[in-house]
Order: sequence, then structure tokens, then C-alpha cells
Amino acid sequence: MTDSIEIQPARSVGGSIRPPGSKSITNRALVCAALANGPSTLIGVLDSDDTRVMIEALKQLGISVVPLQHSNQLQVTGCGGTLPRAAAELFVGNSGTTVRFLTAMLAACHGEFRLDGVARMQQRPIQDLLEALSQLGADVRSEQGTGCPPVVLSASGLAGGTVTIRGSISSQYLSGLMMAAPCARSPVTVEVLGELVSQPYVSMTASVMEAFGTHIDLTSLTQFTIPVDAGYRPTQYSIEPDASAASYFWAAAAIAGGKVHVEGLSRGAIQGDVAFCECLAQMGCQVETTTTGISVARDGSLHGIDVDMNSISDTAQTLAAVALFADGATRIRGIGHNRHKETDRIGDLARELRKLGGEIAEHDDGLTISPGPLRSATIDTYDDHRMAMSLALTGLRIPQVVIRDPACTSKTYPQFFTDLSKICREP
Repeated sequence: MTDSIEIQPARSVGGSIRPPGSKSITNRALVCAALANGPSTLIGVLDSDDTRVMIEALKQLGISVVPLQHSNQLQVTGCGGTLPRAAAELFVGNSGTTVRFLTAMLAACHGEFRLDGVARMQQRPIQDLLEALSQLGADVRSEQGTGCPPVVLSASGLAGGTVTIRGSISSQYLSGLMMAAPCARSPVTVEVLGELVSQPYVSMTASVMEAFGTHIDLTSLTQFTIPVDAGYRPTQYSIEPDASAASYFWAAAAIAGGKVHVEGLSRGAIQGDVAFCECLAQMGCQVETTTTGISVARDGSLHGIDVDMNSISDTAQTLAAVALFADGATRIRGIGHNRHKETDRIGDLARELRKLGGEIAEHDDGLTISPGPLRSATIDTYDDHRMAMSLALTGLRIPQVVIRDPACTSKTYPQFFTDLSKICREP
């Protein structure tokens, strides 16, 4: 892909699209399948940077991961909690799910391991997870003492017992801990301290674990126990299309006008990000759920809203792009933890929105976006796939919007710009 891409304005958008499989579900399913006792078949697997580094790491650990006849299907032969290789140096790129899920998984196994990634990964916090694993008997540390990767483990399994973990930084810590817990020597009781961010992702983790044979009662998200008697069983598991990716196509309808149908998702999806449609409905869009998917349409004006996006924070950048075209200000709350993602998704997002003419007030927990006279701009993406995909949507209405480093979308959606062009109608 070229160093930059200019987005072509669209008269409107329309049609039907099926995004690739969910990154979040794919990486969870890979971990559960790797820990199961026997071969599992995964259907609808996402092929992206984040899933490739997870798959490559599992292979380095001796886990068999084999493509099947269809390009989005894999057979993963689990190790039953005993890794074939008891030492490895693993590269995780800039994949938060990979480093956090693997750190917990390896702590539940035996061996000497080191996990490292790109320069940005060495700035992304993981200390809360390391402390939680230490409470369960793990020998795991931040190599440089920064609370960030590289992570070094001398793993001898998890003892089990009670563990406390803060919920305010990343739900991925809790998800990693949950998936490792069935391999502990005794049940693990988790106590979550404070606010739990991105709660639907924790429910997603429990749903994937359930499919592989481990049930968790999540009646309370502040304290729950993970059993160890069942472990993980091999299974055939189908992965939903990525709801975070779907948000870009729903938002395209909001920005450019028209109607877009996203196939394969429903209001009952295990991904919380389908709730993004409710934000668009509040702004004036029409949302329709059918037996095949969810459609969003707009034929009138948009208006600003005040919304807490804590539980769907991966779509906050998408809503910010839509907000530039609304009548009145939009206040996005509850996403303070977004500063610790691939980039600072509050500060850096504010900077790029201002380039496009928005009047942006930055808050500790989010942004206020007030539309201004919009103008063309060259957008920096900070090696953040969501920055590129969300702000590309503004070019459907604003001429000469240029996205730098469009290839960063390969982290979760390599074919994004091709798929976006499929729904665009020429001016």
C-alpha cells in the first residue's frame, strides 16, 4: 500500500458488507483452543497483524495451528495446559490482546518465556496483570521495571485462590486472567477493584470460555469464581464478524447519507460494540435489525449527543468522526483508558479532528466535539488502525482528506479501504 491515500467524496453510500471476523473473539478463541485437550476447529478467523502474531507465538510454543480448506478456518490442536516447548522468546508486535492473554496463559503453564513487541508496546501498561498473576503464585515481571513489556516469566503454574485486580485500566487484564484460571491447581476467585472498563469484553471472554467447556457465573462483575475441574474441551467454534469494524460502515451511512447493511451481526451478538448503533440512533439515524444483520440509514440531519462510551470505547473514534457533521456539540465520556491504547486515543484524536476544522475540548475521560467550518487535511494515524479507519470516513464528505500510513489498518482489517470503496456512490 502507498504511504498515503486520498479519500474520494461520495454522493451517498449503500449496499451490504460483511466485515472480517472479530479480532477480539479470534484471539480469545485461539487461547482457549490452545489450552484445550485436543483439536478444535475455528471458523471465521480474522487474518490480520494482531491475529498473526498470536498464531505465530502459539506455533513457537509448539501448538499446532493449521489452515483448513477454507481460508478463514483453522485447526488448533490444544496442549491440555502442558506446552510442547518450555522456553520461547515471543514477539507480539503492538497487539495488546496478544501480550496480555499470552502473559496470563504462560503463567499458568511451565517454562521460561519472554514477550516483547514494537516500541509502542514498551509503553503500554501491564503491571496490574503482573501483580494479579503474582498473587496466584506466578514468577513474572517487567524486564525493565517500568510496568510495561518486555515481560519475563519463570512459569511453574498458578496455585489458585483469591486475586484482586483493578478494573480501571484495561479489561484485557481481567480477560487474560480469566482464560488462564481454568489451568490453575485450585479455583480462582477474582475480586475487581473499582470501575470495570469495557465490561462487554469481559462478558465476551466468558462466552468464548463457555463454548470451550468452562462456565463462569458473572452475575456479579465485582467478584466471581472460575472453576478448574472442567478445563477446556476441544470444539468447533464460529467467530462473529468484527463489530468494531462494522462501526465504520454504519458511520459511513451517518456521514454520507444512504443505507448500509452489515451482515452477520445482531443485537444479541457477544460483542458489545453493536451498541454503537444506538449512539447513531440518538444522533438521528434509523437502525433496523433483520435476520441477516443490522442496517443503519440517514436521510435527515444529525444532532450532537452526550454519551458514556466506556463499554464500547473502541468505537469512540468512529463516533467522533460522525460528530463533526452534527448540529451541535457531542460529548464523549468514560474513555480515559483509551489513552493507553495503540496511541493516546484522546489527545491524538483531538489533534487530528482540529485539523479538519472541529472545535475540540479535551477532558480526562474523553472529548467534546463541536463542529466548525470543515476543511481538507492530511491525517496522521500514529500507527493506530482505528485512527486511520475512523478519520477516513470524514473524506466521504470533505474533499481532499489524505490518510497517512493507510497500511496500519492491517492490524485488524487489511482490506478496509477496498471494502469502503464498495459501498460508496460517486458524486
